Amino acid sequence: MKLIIVSLVTLVTVIFFNTNQNNEPQTDPLKESIKRGHEIYTDFCVSCHLPTGKGVEKVYPPLANSDYLKKNREASIRGIKYGQKGEIVVNGKTYNGFMAPMGLSDDEVADVMNYITNSWGNKNNKIVTEEEVSKIKK
Repeated sequence: MKLIIVSLVTLVTVIFFNTNQNNEPQTDPLKESIKRGHEIYTDFCVSCHLPTGKGVEKVYPPLANSDYLKKNREASIRGIKYGQKGEIVVNGKTYNGFMAPMGLSDDEVADVMNYITNSWGNKNNKIVTEEEVSKIKK
């Protein structure tokens, strides 16, 4: 009986502290975006940039601990949205490859950006939004 009461009290506490004034569950938009972004990364990006985000030396640039992602937010979004060609320097190494456009929607680009900029040693607390992505032009 004590276990049932403790379980009910715990459940009520969790529900109470995880709802807003409209009794809707609170969610962390960045965490939710990262979760969706992981799925997109797995479907579209993992074959070149690998599950570790390390890429393939001299062929596909690393996303893990990437100075390029940190310093070139807009260019990174543009590359995912429209594809990437030409030279870029990532972690001191030059890459001159081609990444075809993936055909992702603006919200999917935002989600995958949030995933890669918060994985493998990258940290970005400023969420990439669909609105931000929509403003990026070729």
